[in-house]
Amino acid sequence: MKLKTMLALAFSLAFAQAQAQQTATPDTIRTKQGPLVVQPVSHGSLVLNYNGKNIYVDPTGGAEAYAGLAKPDLILITDIHGDHLDPETLRALETSGVKVVVPQAVADQLPEQYKQQLVVLKNGENTTQQGIAIKAIPMYNLPESPDAMHPKGRGNGYLLEMGGKRVYLSGDTEGTPEMRQLKNIDVAFVSMNLPYTMDVDQAADAVLAFKPKVVYPYHYRGKDGLSDVDSFKQQVNAKNKQIDVRLKDWYPAQ
Repeated sequence: MKLKTMLALAFSLAFAQAQAQQTATPDTIRTKQGPLVVQPVSHGSLVLNYNGKNIYVDPTGGAEAYAGLAKPDLILITDIHGDHLDPETLRALETSGVKVVVPQAVADQLPEQYKQQLVVLKNGENTTQQGIAIKAIPMYNLPESPDAMHPKGRGNGYLLEMGGKRVYLSGDTEGTPEMRQLKNIDVAFVSMNLPYTMDVDQAADAVLAFKPKVVYPYHYRGKDGLSDVDSFKQQVNAKNKQIDVRLKDWYPAQ
């Protein structure tokens, strides 16, 4: 009995230490096939755990940012900028044999060692990886311009389907027609940081258009600091109280 108690205590301490490594408490969302765990990491980086699989989204920050988390089973990268594409972090993580879903622009910049692992999607294309249906959603600045920081067609947002839930990852985008026309979104991660994506007012307006059940403002550090996500929540819920706006700590050092 004493041994069991000691083992239970050791497990609890190990779990607590692993959780302490992370910047924000994870959320759990029920699906038809078990829990979907949302673990914010930092800025545009997060980990989704579903059906025993770990999906790393835009992994950056080095291996230390993922201390205590299981290795990735699938990686999604949205764009070429350093807060989304970080080859040093990829090298630091255990990624051997792991499929990496990317747009062509990202594939062009990744080292040769990853070429056999890549699944390249253009906007509008689909794939299924680890039992998860994935669709590439356009992400871009408005008005459209060839010299925009995020021109249409270069990067991908992603729409994932897991256990009957539809999860939207916006990537670096404004409130495009493609975003506003999304249907039946259960969970959305929406960026809002000037001058790179859109401001809080634009993000709130876009979210009110496609009405996700749950929305996480993320990627909200801009040129002049952090966006006012409290205002985002107030604006959304003033017009639609049914949308669950979840504010997480994506920038603990700020």
